[in-house]
Amino acid sequence: MNPANIFAGIPGELPEEIFDAIITGDHLRIERIVSRGHRSPAAGWFEQAWGEWVLVLRGAARLEFEDEGEMVLGPGDHVCIGPGRRHRVVWTDGGQDTVWLAVHFDDGTLVMGNRE
Repeated sequence: MNPANIFAGIPGELPEEIFDAIITGDHLRIERIVSRGHRSPAAGWFEQAWGEWVLVLRGAARLEFEDEGEMVLGPGDHVCIGPGRRHRVVWTDGGQDTVWLAVHFDDGTLVMGNRE
C-alpha cells in the first residue's frame, strides 16, 4: 500500500471548489477542500447542524462569522466552528491553491483544546 498525498491530483483549472472525502463514518467526515479564488455566495450564511474543524495547509483565506467578524487564515492556522455558528468564506487566494483539511463531527462530547 502506498501513502496518499494531500496535495496530489489538484487540476490546473479549478472552476469549482473541490471537496474530496478522505475518511467518512457515522459521526465523522474528514475531507480535503481546494479553493482558488472561491468564496461563499454573497447572500446567506452556512449554518451547519454539526461541528467543523478546519486547518489551512497551503494558501490563504478569510472567514467571516456573524457573531465575531472576519478572521484571516494562513498555513497552519485552524479554527473550530461549532454547530449552528453562522459563517462564510469571504475570500481565498486566487493566485494559488488554498488547501484545507476539514473535520466534520456531530459528537457533542468532543472538545477543542486551545493551542496558540
